[in-house]
Amino acid sequence: MSTTRPYSPGDRGPEPSGASGASAGRQVRRLSFDDASGVVPLARDFARQALYAWGWLPASGADQRAAAEDVLLVVSELVTNACLHAEGPDQLQLSCDNKVIRVEVSDRGTGQPAPRNPHRAGRPGGHGMFIVQRLCLDWGVVRTPDVAGKTVWAELGAPA
Repeated sequence: MSTTRPYSPGDRGPEPSGASGASAGRQVRRLSFDDASGVVPLARDFARQALYAWGWLPASGADQRAAAEDVLLVVSELVTNACLHAEGPDQLQLSCDNKVIRVEVSDRGTGQPAPRNPHRAGRPGGHGMFIVQRLCLDWGVVRTPDVAGKTVWAELGAPA
C-alpha cells in the first residue's frame, strides 16, 4: 500500500516551519534526536507518552490496546530504518486528530524505503517496511528540494 503521493488524500502535508503545535483539532508532538543515544527506546517512550496524553492509553479494550501497540511498532520500525539505512533519525513527529495518527521520521539519508520484494517471512531482517505497509492506512516519503534527507511518514487509524 505504499504510495508515491507525498501526502494522504485530503492532507495538505506537514506544517510550515514555525507553525504552532496544533491546528484544526490536530495535536502535534516533536522529538529531536540531536546527539541522542538509544534512539529507538527513546522514540517508543516519547510515543507512549503522547498516546497517554491523547487518550489512546491506558487502553479500555483489546482494539484500543492493539491500535496503540501498532503505533509503537511503526515508530520503532521507522526509527530503526533511519538508523540502519540513513545517518540516523533527526526528528520524530507525531500528530493526531480524532481519526488518524501520523508518524513522521526525518533523516539525512538518500535511500528510498520500500518493502523487500519478495517478502520472506522466515528470513531475518528486511521486515520493517513490510510491517509498516501492513499496519498503516498509507505511508510515503517526502523530500524537500535542495535539502538533504527525507521524511518517511505513516498513518494509522484510531480504534473504533
